[in-house]
Amino acid sequence: MRKLKLDELNRVSVDEFKTQQKLPVAVVLDNVRSMHNVGSIFRTSDGFAVEQICLCGITSQPPHREIEKTALGATQSVNWTYFADTLQAVEQLRNEGYQIIAIEQAENSIMLNNFKPEAGHKYALIFGNEVNGVGDEVMTRIDTCLEIPQFGTKHSFNIVVSAGIVLWDFFAKLNL
Repeated sequence: MRKLKLDELNRVSVDEFKTQQKLPVAVVLDNVRSMHNVGSIFRTSDGFAVEQICLCGITSQPPHREIEKTALGATQSVNWTYFADTLQAVEQLRNEGYQIIAIEQAENSIMLNNFKPEAGHKYALIFGNEVNGVGDEVMTRIDTCLEIPQFGTKHSFNIVVSAGIVLWDFFAKLNL
């Protein structure tokens, strides 16, 4: 078996990406500290063609060298907006028809494998701070909470891993 060369991958250009069908998802980063995590989520969001990323609170914004180390140019393809407060992003997305979903371990959360996103709906997926998770005040404004099942001794995944798992799950279940 031979690995494909970059020019054999048939990747779209940034202009083509901007006009192609998108996964009906807005990724919301609630006070994410690490610029490498931010860049990696841009790159993952590009890979799954999400509609947009909302950078909130202390989350760093492009352009920044540390974000680009892991984004590898995805800050140019994925639409993004900055909000000083995550609740502002939540309210705007709700007004735009998004279902607001926290990715968190919480009472009455739904296990990701038991959640079925519906075609024709839009979803805002909130990923929280690396230490404290999704903010408590934000948790009072969500429509539902999804939890990634875990079976080991640790109590959480890295935010980038969580984003990859959840975005792949949505992409696969929506059959895009």
